[in-house]
Amino acid sequence: MFKRTHHCNELTTANVGQTVTLCGWVNASRNLGGLIFIDLRDREGITQINIDPAARPELAAKAATLHEEYVISVTGIVRARPENMVNAKRATGTIEVEGTDLEILNAAKPMPYNLEDPTASEDIKLKYRYLDMRRCGLLANLRYRHKMTKVIRDVLDENGFIEVDTPILTKSTPEGARDYLVPSRIKPGLFFALPQSPQQYKQLLMVGGVERYFQIARCFRDEDLRADRQPEFTQVDLEMSFVDQDDIIAVSEQMIARTVEAVTGKKVQLPIERMTWDTAMNKYGSDKPDLRFDMAIHDMGAIFQNTAFQAFQKVLADGGVIRAINAKGQAASSSRKVIDGWTEEAKLFGAHGLLWLKVDPDGKLSGSAAKFFNEDETAAMKAELAAEPGDLLLMVADKWSVACAAMGRVRLCVADKAGLIDPSVLRFEWIVDFPMFEWSEEDNKWNAVHHPFTAPNDEGWALLESDPGKVYAKAYDIILNGCELGGGSIRIHQPERQAQIFKALGISDEQARLRFGHLLDAFSFGAPPHGGIALGLDRFVMLLCSAKSIREVIAFPKTAKSFDLLMDAPDTVDKKQLDELHIAIVNDTEDK
Repeated sequence: MFKRTHHCNELTTANVGQTVTLCGWVNASRNLGGLIFIDLRDREGITQINIDPAARPELAAKAATLHEEYVISVTGIVRARPENMVNAKRATGTIEVEGTDLEILNAAKPMPYNLEDPTASEDIKLKYRYLDMRRCGLLANLRYRHKMTKVIRDVLDENGFIEVDTPILTKSTPEGARDYLVPSRIKPGLFFALPQSPQQYKQLLMVGGVERYFQIARCFRDEDLRADRQPEFTQVDLEMSFVDQDDIIAVSEQMIARTVEAVTGKKVQLPIERMTWDTAMNKYGSDKPDLRFDMAIHDMGAIFQNTAFQAFQKVLADGGVIRAINAKGQAASSSRKVIDGWTEEAKLFGAHGLLWLKVDPDGKLSGSAAKFFNEDETAAMKAELAAEPGDLLLMVADKWSVACAAMGRVRLCVADKAGLIDPSVLRFEWIVDFPMFEWSEEDNKWNAVHHPFTAPNDEGWALLESDPGKVYAKAYDIILNGCELGGGSIRIHQPERQAQIFKALGISDEQARLRFGHLLDAFSFGAPPHGGIALGLDRFVMLLCSAKSIREVIAFPKTAKSFDLLMDAPDTVDKKQLDELHIAIVNDTEDK
Protein backbone atom coordinates (compact mmCIF):
# COMPACT_ATOMS: atom_id res chain seq x y z
CA MET A 1 0.00 0.00 0.00
CA PHE A 2 2.99 2.29 0.18
CA LYS A 3 2.80 3.34 -3.47
CA ARG A 4 2.73 7.13 -3.00
CA THR A 5 0.33 9.31 -4.94
CA HIS A 6 1.77 12.69 -3.95
CA HIS A 7 4.83 14.27 -2.37
CA CYS A 8 4.46 16.02 0.95
CA ASN A 9 4.46 19.52 -0.52
CA GLU A 10 1.85 19.00 -3.22
CA LEU A 11 -1.52 18.90 -1.50
CA THR A 12 -3.72 22.00 -1.42
CA THR A 13 -7.40 22.76 -0.93
CA ALA A 14 -7.88 21.66 -4.55
CA ASN A 15 -7.26 18.09 -3.30
CA VAL A 16 -9.87 18.20 -0.52
CA GLY A 17 -11.92 15.00 -0.46
CA GLN A 18 -9.34 12.97 -2.38
CA THR A 19 -7.80 9.77 -0.99
CA VAL A 20 -4.02 10.00 -1.13
CA THR A 21 -0.99 8.01 -0.07
CA LEU A 22 2.12 9.74 1.27
CA CYS A 23 5.50 8.23 2.20
CA GLY A 24 8.34 9.64 4.23
CA TRP A 25 9.87 10.12 7.65
CA VAL A 26 8.18 11.10 10.90
CA ASN A 27 9.33 14.65 11.46
CA ALA A 28 7.34 14.93 14.69
CA SER A 29 4.35 13.28 16.36
CA ARG A 30 1.99 14.62 19.02
CA ASN A 31 -0.52 12.53 20.95
CA LEU A 32 -3.09 14.99 22.30
CA GLY A 33 -5.43 12.33 23.63
CA GLY A 34 -8.36 13.27 21.47
CA LEU A 35 -6.27 13.28 18.29
CA ILE A 36 -2.83 12.09 17.16
CA PHE A 37 -0.94 14.43 14.84
CA ILE A 38 1.99 13.32 12.68
CA ASP A 39 4.19 15.67 10.67
CA LEU A 40 5.25 13.54 7.71
CA ARG A 41 8.33 14.69 5.78
CA ASP A 42 9.87 13.73 2.46
CA ARG A 43 12.45 15.57 0.38
CA GLU A 44 9.82 18.03 -0.92
CA GLY A 45 8.19 19.20 2.30
CA ILE A 46 5.92 18.35 5.26
CA THR A 47 2.26 17.39 5.49
CA GLN A 48 0.28 17.08 8.72
CA ILE A 49 -1.58 13.80 9.31
CA ASN A 50 -4.30 13.45 11.94
CA ILE A 51 -5.66 10.20 13.35
CA ASP A 52 -8.81 9.99 15.47
CA PRO A 53 -8.48 7.24 18.15
CA ALA A 54 -12.27 7.18 18.65
CA ALA A 55 -12.92 6.48 14.97
CA ARG A 56 -9.90 4.24 14.30
CA PRO A 57 -8.55 2.78 17.55
CA GLU A 58 -6.29 0.17 15.89
CA LEU A 59 -4.73 2.76 13.62
CA ALA A 60 -4.25 5.10 16.58
CA ALA A 61 -2.54 2.34 18.56
CA LYS A 62 -0.07 1.83 15.73
CA ALA A 63 0.47 5.59 15.38
CA ALA A 64 1.21 5.84 19.12
CA THR A 65 4.30 3.65 18.60
CA LEU A 66 5.89 6.04 16.14
CA HIS A 67 9.07 7.89 16.96
CA GLU A 68 11.23 10.47 15.26
CA GLU A 69 12.53 9.41 11.83
CA TYR A 70 10.43 6.25 11.49
CA VAL A 71 9.80 5.57 7.81
CA ILE A 72 6.06 5.21 7.19
CA SER A 73 3.37 5.19 4.54
CA VAL A 74 0.04 6.86 5.26
CA THR A 75 -3.19 6.68 3.28
CA GLY A 76 -5.96 9.12 4.09
CA ILE A 77 -8.48 11.71 2.97
CA VAL A 78 -7.46 15.32 2.36
CA ARG A 79 -9.37 17.74 4.62
CA ALA A 80 -9.32 21.54 4.73
CA ARG A 81 -8.04 22.94 7.99
CA PRO A 82 -10.28 25.30 9.96
CA GLU A 83 -9.37 28.88 9.15
CA ASN A 84 -8.00 29.50 12.63
CA MET A 85 -5.67 26.49 12.30
CA VAL A 86 -4.07 27.33 8.94
CA ASN A 87 -0.25 27.21 9.05
CA ALA A 88 0.86 30.01 6.74
CA LYS A 89 4.52 29.03 7.12
CA ARG A 90 3.99 25.66 5.43
CA ALA A 91 3.18 25.01 1.76
CA THR A 92 0.56 22.47 2.83
CA GLY A 93 -0.65 24.58 5.74
CA THR A 94 -4.22 24.91 4.45
CA ILE A 95 -4.91 21.16 4.55
CA GLU A 96 -4.25 18.02 6.54
CA VAL A 97 -4.72 14.33 5.81
CA GLU A 98 -7.17 12.32 7.89
CA GLY A 99 -5.36 8.99 8.20
CA THR A 100 -7.24 5.82 7.27
CA ASP A 101 -4.29 3.43 7.02
CA LEU A 102 -0.69 3.45 8.16
CA GLU A 103 2.23 1.13 7.48
CA ILE A 104 5.56 1.26 9.32
CA LEU A 105 8.11 0.64 6.58
CA ASN A 106 11.11 0.88 8.88
CA ALA A 107 11.68 1.75 12.52
CA ALA A 108 14.51 4.05 13.56
CA LYS A 109 16.81 4.02 16.56
CA PRO A 110 16.97 7.19 18.68
CA MET A 111 18.90 9.85 16.82
CA PRO A 112 22.56 10.34 17.86
CA TYR A 113 21.96 14.09 18.12
CA ASN A 114 19.11 16.57 17.86
CA LEU A 115 18.68 16.95 14.11
CA GLU A 116 17.07 20.36 14.57
CA ASP A 117 19.90 21.75 16.72
CA PRO A 118 21.82 24.38 14.70
CA THR A 119 24.61 24.31 17.30
CA ALA A 120 25.36 20.59 16.85
CA SER A 121 29.04 20.08 16.11
CA GLU A 122 30.10 19.75 12.50
CA ASP A 123 31.99 16.55 13.30
CA ILE A 124 28.90 14.70 14.49
CA LYS A 125 26.89 15.98 11.53
CA LEU A 126 29.61 14.75 9.14
CA LYS A 127 29.71 11.37 10.84
CA TYR A 128 25.95 11.02 10.37
CA ARG A 129 25.85 12.95 7.11
CA TYR A 130 22.78 11.06 5.84
CA LEU A 131 20.81 12.27 8.87
CA ASP A 132 22.06 15.84 8.47
CA MET A 133 20.98 15.62 4.84
CA ARG A 134 17.37 14.91 5.80
CA ARG A 135 16.72 17.97 7.94
CA CYS A 136 19.08 20.85 7.10
CA GLY A 137 19.52 22.91 3.96
CA LEU A 138 22.00 20.43 2.52
CA LEU A 139 19.35 18.70 0.43
CA ALA A 140 18.26 22.06 -0.96
CA ASN A 141 21.89 22.86 -1.75
CA LEU A 142 22.28 19.58 -3.63
CA ARG A 143 19.17 20.37 -5.65
CA TYR A 144 20.61 23.84 -6.30
CA ARG A 145 23.83 22.21 -7.48
CA HIS A 146 21.96 19.84 -9.79
CA LYS A 147 20.10 22.72 -11.41
CA MET A 148 23.28 24.70 -11.93
CA THR A 149 25.04 21.72 -13.49
CA LYS A 150 22.12 21.12 -15.85
CA VAL A 151 22.14 24.74 -17.04
CA ILE A 152 25.91 24.64 -17.56
CA ARG A 153 25.60 21.49 -19.66
CA ASP A 154 22.78 22.99 -21.70
CA VAL A 155 24.67 26.21 -22.44
CA LEU A 156 27.85 24.41 -23.47
CA ASP A 157 25.89 21.95 -25.61
CA GLU A 158 24.24 24.87 -27.40
CA ASN A 159 27.71 26.28 -28.09
CA GLY A 160 28.98 23.11 -29.75
CA PHE A 161 30.91 21.58 -26.85
CA ILE A 162 31.30 17.81 -26.44
CA GLU A 163 31.40 16.34 -22.93
CA VAL A 164 34.36 13.96 -22.66
CA ASP A 165 35.49 11.98 -19.59
CA THR A 166 39.22 11.94 -18.92
CA PRO A 167 41.16 9.37 -16.85
CA ILE A 168 41.21 9.35 -13.07
CA LEU A 169 44.35 7.20 -12.94
CA THR A 170 47.09 9.20 -14.61
CA LYS A 171 50.75 10.26 -14.43
CA SER A 172 52.22 12.33 -11.61
CA THR A 173 53.41 15.65 -13.04
CA PRO A 174 54.29 18.89 -11.21
CA GLU A 175 51.18 21.10 -11.24
CA GLY A 176 51.55 23.13 -8.08
CA ALA A 177 50.09 20.87 -5.37
CA ARG A 178 50.88 17.41 -4.02
CA ASP A 179 49.47 14.48 -5.94
CA TYR A 180 47.46 11.65 -4.44
CA LEU A 181 49.42 8.58 -5.47
CA VAL A 182 47.98 5.14 -6.30
CA PRO A 183 50.45 2.21 -6.31
CA SER A 184 50.29 -0.22 -9.22
CA ARG A 185 49.95 -3.90 -8.34
CA ILE A 186 50.82 -4.98 -11.89
CA LYS A 187 53.94 -2.80 -12.05
CA PRO A 188 55.52 -2.95 -8.56
CA GLY A 189 57.22 0.28 -7.54
CA LEU A 190 55.30 2.38 -10.06
CA PHE A 191 52.46 4.74 -9.23
CA PHE A 192 49.48 6.35 -10.81
CA ALA A 193 48.39 9.79 -9.63
CA LEU A 194 44.88 11.12 -9.23
CA PRO A 195 44.50 14.17 -11.49
CA GLN A 196 44.85 17.64 -9.99
CA SER A 197 42.97 18.72 -13.12
CA PRO A 198 42.40 17.34 -16.62
CA GLN A 199 44.82 20.00 -17.92
CA GLN A 200 47.04 17.87 -20.15
CA TYR A 201 44.23 15.58 -21.32
CA LYS A 202 42.09 18.47 -22.48
CA GLN A 203 45.03 19.86 -24.43
CA LEU A 204 45.50 16.44 -26.00
CA LEU A 205 41.82 16.46 -26.94
CA MET A 206 42.47 19.69 -28.83
CA VAL A 207 45.33 17.99 -30.68
CA GLY A 208 42.85 15.20 -31.40
CA GLY A 209 40.51 17.62 -33.15
CA VAL A 210 37.68 17.70 -30.58
CA GLU A 211 37.82 21.53 -30.82
CA ARG A 212 35.29 22.19 -28.05
CA TYR A 213 35.49 19.98 -24.95
CA PHE A 214 33.94 20.24 -21.52
CA GLN A 215 33.66 18.06 -18.47
CA ILE A 216 32.21 18.27 -14.98
CA ALA A 217 35.55 16.99 -13.77
CA ARG A 218 36.60 15.40 -10.50
CA CYS A 219 39.98 16.71 -9.33
CA PHE A 220 42.26 15.76 -6.44
CA ARG A 221 44.88 17.78 -4.58
CA ASP A 222 46.71 16.78 -1.41
CA GLU A 223 46.95 20.23 0.14
CA ASP A 224 46.05 22.08 3.31
CA LEU A 225 42.35 22.78 3.52
CA ARG A 226 40.18 25.81 4.31
CA ALA A 227 36.52 26.77 4.10
CA ASP A 228 36.42 26.82 0.30
CA ARG A 229 38.81 23.93 -0.42
CA GLN A 230 38.52 20.13 -0.35
CA PRO A 231 41.00 17.35 -1.24
CA GLU A 232 38.58 16.14 -3.92
CA PHE A 233 36.52 18.72 -5.73
CA THR A 234 34.61 19.33 -8.94
CA GLN A 235 35.32 21.85 -11.64
CA VAL A 236 33.62 22.90 -14.84
CA ASP A 237 36.46 22.28 -17.25
CA LEU A 238 36.45 23.44 -20.86
CA GLU A 239 38.87 23.89 -23.74
CA MET A 240 38.49 25.43 -27.20
CA SER A 241 40.57 25.41 -30.39
CA PHE A 242 41.21 28.26 -32.84
CA VAL A 243 40.19 30.91 -30.31
CA ASP A 244 41.64 33.82 -28.42
CA GLN A 245 41.07 35.10 -24.89
CA ASP A 246 37.97 37.08 -25.86
CA ASP A 247 36.26 33.98 -27.26
CA ILE A 248 36.80 31.99 -24.06
CA ILE A 249 35.65 34.87 -21.88
CA ALA A 250 32.51 35.34 -24.00
CA VAL A 251 31.45 31.68 -23.67
CA SER A 252 32.25 31.72 -19.94
CA GLU A 253 30.17 34.85 -19.40
CA GLN A 254 27.20 33.35 -21.21
CA MET A 255 27.45 30.20 -19.09
CA ILE A 256 27.79 32.17 -15.85
CA ALA A 257 24.96 34.61 -16.63
CA ARG A 258 22.52 31.87 -17.66
CA THR A 259 23.36 29.80 -14.58
CA VAL A 260 22.98 32.71 -12.15
CA GLU A 261 19.66 33.78 -13.63
CA ALA A 262 18.29 30.22 -13.64
CA VAL A 263 18.94 29.59 -9.95
CA THR A 264 18.72 33.06 -8.39
CA GLY A 265 16.62 35.10 -10.82
CA LYS A 266 19.34 37.77 -10.84
CA LYS A 267 20.77 39.11 -14.08
CA VAL A 268 24.51 39.45 -14.61
CA GLN A 269 25.43 42.60 -16.48
CA LEU A 270 27.45 41.62 -19.56
CA PRO A 271 30.17 42.08 -20.53
CA ILE A 272 31.74 41.61 -17.11
CA GLU A 273 34.28 44.27 -16.17
CA ARG A 274 37.94 43.44 -16.77
CA MET A 275 40.80 44.65 -14.62
CA THR A 276 44.52 44.03 -15.04
CA TRP A 277 46.39 42.18 -12.32
CA ASP A 278 48.59 45.24 -11.71
CA THR A 279 45.55 47.45 -11.16
CA ALA A 280 43.89 44.94 -8.86
CA MET A 281 46.98 44.61 -6.67
CA ASN A 282 47.75 48.34 -6.54
CA LYS A 283 44.17 49.50 -6.03
CA TYR A 284 42.72 46.70 -3.90
CA GLY A 285 45.70 44.72 -2.61
CA SER A 286 44.42 41.43 -4.02
CA ASP A 287 44.25 39.49 -7.27
CA LYS A 288 40.69 38.59 -6.29
CA PRO A 289 39.30 41.91 -5.07
CA ASP A 290 35.87 42.21 -3.54
CA LEU A 291 34.25 45.06 -5.48
CA ARG A 292 30.92 45.04 -3.67
CA PHE A 293 32.20 48.13 -1.89
CA ASP A 294 34.36 51.04 -3.01
CA MET A 295 37.42 51.54 -0.83
CA ALA A 296 40.52 51.97 -2.96
CA ILE A 297 44.07 51.73 -1.66
CA HIS A 298 46.18 54.82 -2.36
CA ASP A 299 49.88 55.11 -3.15
CA MET A 300 51.37 57.67 -0.77
CA GLY A 301 55.01 57.36 -1.89
CA ALA A 302 55.18 60.66 -3.75
CA ILE A 303 53.79 62.57 -0.76
CA PHE A 304 56.49 61.25 1.58
CA GLN A 305 59.39 61.28 -0.87
CA ASN A 306 61.27 63.84 1.24
CA THR A 307 59.75 63.06 4.64
CA ALA A 308 61.65 63.38 7.89
CA PHE A 309 59.80 60.36 9.27
CA GLN A 310 62.61 57.80 9.42
CA ALA A 311 60.40 54.72 9.19
CA PHE A 312 59.00 55.95 5.87
CA GLN A 313 62.44 57.14 4.74
CA LYS A 314 63.95 53.69 5.13
CA VAL A 315 61.14 51.88 3.36
CA LEU A 316 61.23 54.20 0.35
CA ALA A 317 65.04 54.10 0.21
CA ASP A 318 64.88 50.31 0.07
CA GLY A 319 62.48 50.44 -2.88
CA GLY A 320 59.36 49.86 -0.80
CA VAL A 321 55.99 51.59 -0.94
CA ILE A 322 53.51 53.34 1.33
CA ARG A 323 49.88 52.36 0.94
CA ALA A 324 46.83 53.84 2.68
CA ILE A 325 43.05 53.67 2.93
CA ASN A 326 40.47 55.99 4.43
CA ALA A 327 38.12 54.20 6.82
CA LYS A 328 34.95 56.26 6.95
CA GLY A 329 31.65 55.92 8.73
CA GLN A 330 31.21 53.26 11.40
CA ALA A 331 34.74 51.93 10.93
CA ALA A 332 36.24 55.36 11.61
CA SER A 333 34.99 55.30 15.19
CA SER A 334 36.60 51.93 15.91
CA SER A 335 38.18 51.45 19.31
CA ARG A 336 41.91 51.01 19.86
CA LYS A 337 41.25 47.32 20.48
CA VAL A 338 39.66 46.94 17.03
CA ILE A 339 42.52 48.84 15.37
CA ASP A 340 45.02 46.62 17.18
CA GLY A 341 43.16 43.64 15.74
CA TRP A 342 43.56 45.07 12.24
CA THR A 343 47.25 45.57 12.98
CA GLU A 344 47.60 41.89 13.84
CA GLU A 345 45.84 41.00 10.57
CA ALA A 346 48.36 43.14 8.66
CA LYS A 347 51.23 41.43 10.44
CA LEU A 348 49.92 38.02 9.37
CA PHE A 349 50.70 39.13 5.81
CA GLY A 350 54.25 40.20 6.69
CA ALA A 351 53.75 43.87 7.56
CA HIS A 352 55.72 45.31 10.45
CA GLY A 353 52.69 47.22 11.65
CA LEU A 354 49.73 49.40 10.77
CA LEU A 355 50.02 53.17 11.19
CA TRP A 356 46.76 54.93 12.03
CA LEU A 357 45.74 58.57 12.16
CA LYS A 358 42.40 60.11 13.09
CA VAL A 359 41.07 63.33 11.57
CA ASP A 360 39.91 65.50 14.45
CA PRO A 361 36.86 67.80 14.28
CA ASP A 362 39.17 70.75 13.57
CA GLY A 363 40.71 68.89 10.63
CA LYS A 364 44.03 68.19 12.34
CA LEU A 365 45.50 64.69 12.54
CA SER A 366 45.96 62.85 15.82
CA GLY A 367 47.72 59.59 16.51
CA SER A 368 51.11 58.37 17.60
CA ALA A 369 52.80 59.29 14.29
CA ALA A 370 50.97 62.56 13.56
CA LYS A 371 53.80 64.64 15.04
CA PHE A 372 56.27 63.35 12.44
CA PHE A 373 54.43 64.87 9.45
CA ASN A 374 54.80 68.50 8.41
CA GLU A 375 51.94 70.71 7.26
CA ASP A 376 52.51 70.05 3.55
CA GLU A 377 52.55 66.27 4.06
CA THR A 378 49.44 66.44 6.22
CA ALA A 379 47.57 68.53 3.66
CA ALA A 380 48.65 66.33 0.76
CA MET A 381 47.72 63.20 2.70
CA LYS A 382 44.24 64.51 3.47
CA ALA A 383 43.73 65.61 -0.12
CA GLU A 384 44.83 62.26 -1.58
CA LEU A 385 42.54 60.31 0.77
CA ALA A 386 39.65 62.82 0.66
CA ALA A 387 39.90 62.90 4.43
CA GLU A 388 37.21 64.64 6.45
CA PRO A 389 36.72 65.20 10.19
CA GLY A 390 35.94 61.90 11.85
CA ASP A 391 37.80 59.75 9.31
CA LEU A 392 40.42 57.14 10.19
CA LEU A 393 43.51 56.85 7.97
CA LEU A 394 45.37 53.55 7.90
CA MET A 395 48.81 53.01 6.33
CA VAL A 396 51.36 50.27 5.74
CA ALA A 397 54.94 50.95 4.68
CA ASP A 398 56.80 47.91 3.38
CA LYS A 399 57.97 46.20 0.22
CA TRP A 400 55.35 46.25 -2.54
CA SER A 401 54.09 42.67 -2.21
CA VAL A 402 53.71 42.89 1.57
CA ALA A 403 52.07 46.32 1.54
CA CYS A 404 49.56 45.20 -1.10
CA ALA A 405 48.63 42.00 0.71
CA ALA A 406 48.46 43.61 4.16
CA MET A 407 46.36 46.57 3.05
CA GLY A 408 44.15 44.27 1.00
CA ARG A 409 43.37 42.31 4.14
CA VAL A 410 42.86 45.45 6.26
CA ARG A 411 40.52 46.81 3.56
CA LEU A 412 38.27 43.75 4.00
CA CYS A 413 38.36 44.05 7.81
CA VAL A 414 37.37 47.72 7.64
CA ALA A 415 34.54 47.02 5.19
CA ASP A 416 33.21 44.27 7.41
CA LYS A 417 33.31 46.53 10.47
CA ALA A 418 31.57 49.33 8.57
CA GLY A 419 28.88 47.02 7.20
CA LEU A 420 29.79 47.89 3.61
CA ILE A 421 29.44 44.38 2.18
CA ASP A 422 25.96 43.57 0.91
CA PRO A 423 25.62 39.75 0.93
CA SER A 424 22.76 39.89 -1.57
CA VAL A 425 24.96 41.43 -4.28
CA LEU A 426 26.77 39.28 -6.85
CA ARG A 427 29.77 41.20 -8.18
CA PHE A 428 31.82 39.54 -10.91
CA GLU A 429 35.01 40.79 -12.50
CA TRP A 430 37.77 39.40 -14.69
CA ILE A 431 41.40 39.79 -13.66
CA VAL A 432 43.62 39.67 -16.76
CA ASP A 433 47.30 40.08 -17.67
CA PHE A 434 48.76 38.09 -14.79
CA PRO A 435 52.53 37.89 -14.34
CA MET A 436 53.89 34.85 -16.13
CA PHE A 437 56.37 33.98 -13.36
CA GLU A 438 56.90 34.54 -9.65
CA TRP A 439 60.26 34.33 -7.92
CA SER A 440 60.64 31.64 -5.25
CA GLU A 441 63.14 32.51 -2.53
CA GLU A 442 62.92 28.95 -1.27
CA ASP A 443 63.67 27.35 -4.64
CA ASN A 444 65.87 30.23 -5.85
CA LYS A 445 64.19 30.17 -9.25
CA TRP A 446 61.22 31.39 -11.24
CA ASN A 447 57.98 29.39 -10.96
CA ALA A 448 54.89 29.56 -13.15
CA VAL A 449 52.06 31.64 -11.66
CA HIS A 450 49.43 29.48 -13.38
CA HIS A 451 51.02 26.41 -14.97
CA PRO A 452 53.88 25.79 -17.44
CA PHE A 453 51.53 25.45 -20.44
CA THR A 454 50.29 29.07 -20.20
CA ALA A 455 51.33 31.30 -23.09
CA PRO A 456 52.96 34.67 -22.40
CA ASN A 457 51.74 37.83 -24.08
CA ASP A 458 53.26 38.26 -27.52
CA GLU A 459 55.81 40.82 -26.37
CA GLY A 460 56.84 38.59 -23.46
CA TRP A 461 58.78 36.08 -25.54
CA ALA A 462 61.64 38.55 -26.01
CA LEU A 463 61.95 39.03 -22.22
CA LEU A 464 62.05 35.38 -21.18
CA GLU A 465 65.82 35.27 -20.69
CA SER A 466 66.60 38.90 -19.94
CA ASP A 467 63.80 39.86 -17.54
CA PRO A 468 61.27 37.07 -16.72
CA GLY A 469 59.69 39.19 -13.99
CA LYS A 470 58.31 41.58 -16.60
CA VAL A 471 56.63 38.87 -18.69
CA TYR A 472 52.84 38.86 -18.54
CA ALA A 473 50.67 35.87 -19.40
CA LYS A 474 47.59 35.36 -21.53
CA ALA A 475 45.85 34.30 -18.35
CA TYR A 476 42.56 35.34 -16.79
CA ASP A 477 40.63 34.66 -13.58
CA ILE A 478 36.92 35.18 -12.97
CA ILE A 479 36.20 36.60 -9.51
CA LEU A 480 32.91 36.61 -7.61
CA ASN A 481 32.56 38.64 -4.39
CA GLY A 482 36.25 38.45 -3.60
CA CYS A 483 36.58 34.71 -4.33
CA GLU A 484 38.40 33.20 -7.25
CA LEU A 485 35.69 31.35 -9.12
CA GLY A 486 37.93 30.01 -11.85
CA GLY A 487 40.84 30.68 -14.11
CA GLY A 488 42.30 29.82 -17.44
CA SER A 489 44.72 30.80 -20.14
CA ILE A 490 45.67 30.60 -23.77
CA ARG A 491 48.01 27.61 -24.04
CA ILE A 492 51.32 27.15 -25.76
CA HIS A 493 50.74 24.89 -28.77
CA GLN A 494 54.18 24.84 -30.42
CA PRO A 495 56.85 22.47 -29.01
CA GLU A 496 59.74 24.89 -29.53
CA ARG A 497 57.83 27.60 -27.67
CA GLN A 498 56.99 25.18 -24.86
CA ALA A 499 60.70 24.32 -24.59
CA GLN A 500 61.46 28.03 -24.06
CA ILE A 501 59.07 28.16 -21.11
CA PHE A 502 60.49 24.99 -19.59
CA LYS A 503 63.96 26.52 -19.84
CA ALA A 504 62.79 29.72 -18.10
CA LEU A 505 61.35 27.57 -15.31
CA GLY A 506 64.61 25.69 -14.89
CA ILE A 507 63.20 22.46 -16.31
CA SER A 508 65.90 20.67 -18.32
CA ASP A 509 65.22 18.98 -21.67
CA GLU A 510 65.64 15.63 -19.92
CA GLN A 511 63.17 16.54 -17.16
CA ALA A 512 60.70 17.95 -19.68
CA ARG A 513 60.89 14.75 -21.76
CA LEU A 514 60.43 12.61 -18.64
CA ARG A 515 57.47 14.57 -17.27
CA PHE A 516 55.76 15.92 -20.36
CA GLY A 517 57.10 13.87 -23.26
CA HIS A 518 53.58 12.74 -24.21
CA LEU A 519 52.42 16.34 -24.55
CA LEU A 520 55.50 17.51 -26.44
CA ASP A 521 55.13 14.61 -28.84
CA ALA A 522 51.48 15.52 -29.42
CA PHE A 523 52.38 19.15 -30.13
CA SER A 524 54.92 18.00 -32.71
CA PHE A 525 52.14 16.37 -34.77
CA GLY A 526 50.26 19.60 -35.33
CA ALA A 527 48.49 21.16 -32.34
CA PRO A 528 45.95 23.91 -33.01
CA PRO A 529 46.05 27.20 -31.08
CA HIS A 530 43.87 26.59 -28.05
CA GLY A 531 42.90 27.79 -24.61
CA GLY A 532 40.41 27.16 -21.87
CA ILE A 533 39.19 27.78 -18.38
CA ALA A 534 38.15 25.83 -15.29
CA LEU A 535 35.51 27.06 -12.82
CA GLY A 536 35.22 25.60 -9.34
CA LEU A 537 31.71 24.15 -9.29
CA ASP A 538 31.65 23.61 -5.52
CA ARG A 539 32.70 27.20 -4.90
CA PHE A 540 30.21 28.53 -7.48
CA VAL A 541 27.35 26.69 -5.78
CA MET A 542 28.56 27.83 -2.33
CA LEU A 543 28.57 31.49 -3.36
CA LEU A 544 25.20 31.44 -5.11
CA CYS A 545 23.35 29.71 -2.28
CA SER A 546 25.19 31.74 0.42
CA ALA A 547 26.68 28.69 2.13
CA LYS A 548 29.50 29.27 4.62
CA SER A 549 31.79 26.59 3.19
CA ILE A 550 31.90 24.18 0.27
CA ARG A 551 31.27 21.34 2.72
CA GLU A 552 27.66 22.56 2.76
CA VAL A 553 27.24 21.93 -0.98
CA ILE A 554 29.03 18.56 -1.23
CA ALA A 555 27.10 15.43 -0.31
CA PHE A 556 29.94 13.66 1.49
CA PRO A 557 32.82 16.06 2.24
CA LYS A 558 35.99 15.59 4.24
CA THR A 559 36.83 17.46 7.42
CA ALA A 560 39.33 20.30 7.53
CA LYS A 561 41.98 17.64 8.20
CA SER A 562 41.01 15.57 5.13
CA PHE A 563 39.26 12.89 7.18
CA ASP A 564 36.05 11.13 6.21
CA LEU A 565 34.21 10.73 9.50
CA LEU A 566 31.34 8.83 7.89
CA MET A 567 33.51 6.09 6.38
CA ASP A 568 36.30 6.42 8.96
CA ALA A 569 38.84 7.01 6.20
CA PRO A 570 41.73 7.00 5.61
CA ASP A 571 42.13 3.69 7.38
CA THR A 572 44.59 0.83 7.70
CA VAL A 573 44.55 -2.02 5.17
CA ASP A 574 45.40 -5.71 5.44
CA LYS A 575 49.04 -6.74 5.21
CA LYS A 576 48.07 -8.99 2.31
CA GLN A 577 46.94 -5.95 0.32
CA LEU A 578 50.22 -4.17 1.06
CA ASP A 579 52.23 -7.25 0.10
CA GLU A 580 50.43 -7.42 -3.25
CA LEU A 581 51.50 -3.82 -3.86
CA HIS A 582 55.06 -4.48 -2.64
CA ILE A 583 54.63 -1.82 0.02
CA ALA A 584 55.92 -1.96 3.59
CA ILE A 585 54.86 0.48 6.33
CA VAL A 586 57.83 2.02 8.13
CA ASN A 587 57.39 3.13 11.77
CA ASP A 588 53.87 1.74 11.87
CA THR A 589 51.64 3.06 14.64
CA GLU A 590 48.26 2.20 16.09
CA ASP A 591 47.33 5.86 16.16
CA LYS A 592 45.45 6.73 12.95
